[in-house]
Amino acid sequence: MKEEKIRLHDKTFKPYIRHERILDAVDGIAREINADFHGCDDIPVILCVLNGSIPFTGELLQRIDFPCQLVSIKLSSYQGTKSTGTVLNVMGLTSSVRGRRVIICEDIVDTGNTIVALKEMLLDKEGASEVRICTLLLKPEVYDKPDKLDYVGMEIPNAFIVGFGLDYDELGRNIRDIYVIDE
Repeated sequence: MKEEKIRLHDKTFKPYIRHERILDAVDGIAREINADFHGCDDIPVILCVLNGSIPFTGELLQRIDFPCQLVSIKLSSYQGTKSTGTVLNVMGLTSSVRGRRVIICEDIVDTGNTIVALKEMLLDKEGASEVRICTLLLKPEVYDKPDKLDYVGMEIPNAFIVGFGLDYDELGRNIRDIYVIDE
């Protein structure tokens, strides 16, 4: 990875997690999911939380070895570098999950507000039979929800990051590596 800093809007970011390390984490998650769903008779749903999870879900799907359906939803709880604490359903589910097992694919879990609200919605309103939570990144020092995260790629400190789907006001999602804010 180049040691070059990048600038997005008014902030500077420095290299943090190399693309190869990200892919190693995706490999690990895929091994766990494949082991758990090996030989399943149903067709589980892989739920991509837009927009941030697109790169992660795309990489994960290439490693899943059982039949599955890809569904998307778009939620929002961030404005700039801060969580608003309110989860907005920006775009509903692209297909029904009623009676289905769902694996939520999230790019990052920090406070957990979004993921817990989504899990409750899928079970209570959408009728999913089971919901598992899969995240590439977890910030354990700020995640304080009782809900268990089923698949975690890697734990990171509570810092603002961009790249590999993660953005700062919609910029930076296309960067292969992950960068951390340089303050």
